[in-house]
Amino acid sequence: MIFLAIFLGTLTAGIGSVWVAAWLSFGVMSRYTQHMLSLAAGALLATSFMHLLPEAFESAVSPRHLFLTLLIGLVFFFLLDKAELWHHGHEHGASLEPRSHAHAHHHHSHEDPAFGGWAVLAGDSVHCFGDGILIASAFMADLRLGAIAALAVMAHEVPHHMGDLAVLRQAQGPKQAAVLKVSLAGAVTALGGGVGFVLVESLRVTLPYFLVIASSSFIYVALADLIPQLQKRLSLRETLAQIIWLALGISSVTLVSLLTH
Repeated sequence: MIFLAIFLGTLTAGIGSVWVAAWLSFGVMSRYTQHMLSLAAGALLATSFMHLLPEAFESAVSPRHLFLTLLIGLVFFFLLDKAELWHHGHEHGASLEPRSHAHAHHHHSHEDPAFGGWAVLAGDSVHCFGDGILIASAFMADLRLGAIAALAVMAHEVPHHMGDLAVLRQAQGPKQAAVLKVSLAGAVTALGGGVGFVLVESLRVTLPYFLVIASSSFIYVALADLIPQLQKRLSLRETLAQIIWLALGISSVTLVSLLTH
């Protein structure tokens, strides 16, 4: 009975939040697609600094160890980014091209956001796995508490997944593919719930590290992939719109996290 409740709760939180985010992003909010990058950057940063990292630092793990994990995570995603750039340049014969043209190829954060989408999905999967463990822990304590935890996770994931979908859509892929990819990452919540049901006590020790690793991926994508795309010479009106949407992404995640803490 408890395992079934955990399975249903984690699926609702993990995949349900993606579908709600998709309905908002491609339905109600579809007319604002040009501003979704600002919203995505704000949502990713707020998810990391206002939700994941505070939750990790509330644990008994030494802050020094968590900061080291954050640093290693950032360097790890930087190295993956460099590997992706090298592979991209190698495929296109960058070594045979003029220096200026090859240099333009390598600034993929402005032209080729494929790595950003991959890193977001990787971080999302780790984040969702941690959410599954949290939901499983709540259900094993009390069924009603577990249901509340599942709804809380679903609520705070919606604005974050809106940011994920915006990042994936930058790769010029179809909406259905973006929704499917994020839904698969969301389904990892159920995997985390199943593992948590079996190993909840032992995994509580490593959960803060999962949260910090997920944070490192979101921070890297926001600062290295999204923010540079927003740093363009724009009119005052367009700049204000960017700031407003960035603030909206930050405030939406922060508000929902506070309400559902």
